[in-house]
Amino acid sequence: MNRPTEGETHAFERTFTTEDVRQFAELSRDTQDRHTELDAEGRLLVHGLLTATLPTKIGGDLEVLASSMDFRFRRPVYTGERITCTWTYEDVLEREDRYELAIDVACENEAGETVLTAAVEGLIWKER
Repeated sequence: MNRPTEGETHAFERTFTTEDVRQFAELSRDTQDRHTELDAEGRLLVHGLLTATLPTKIGGDLEVLASSMDFRFRRPVYTGERITCTWTYEDVLEREDRYELAIDVACENEAGETVLTAAVEGLIWKER
């Protein structure tokens, strides 16, 4: 594990598929038509919480244990859209056994429009 530093960024990109959304609808039991029936353009609306798996993927890769996640869903996301999620360490406080973190998250579609923002707090345990 590398020491997290203020201003450090990490990014992850993903394009959600119709199958992704249908599986999430089944798992979450949120089976509204907008998530299960194709629109006039052949797309499904991606669940907000499915979009929110982008920052959780980054956090998992970085071994962050989140204590709070405040999501703001800014624009709809549809299947077939490439979404880029950027994670930035805003504050890093070093303790004896851990790093306490404040993280800023922004996810954008291919047009550069913000679709999701989040403020995350958590920690990374130091190696023992």
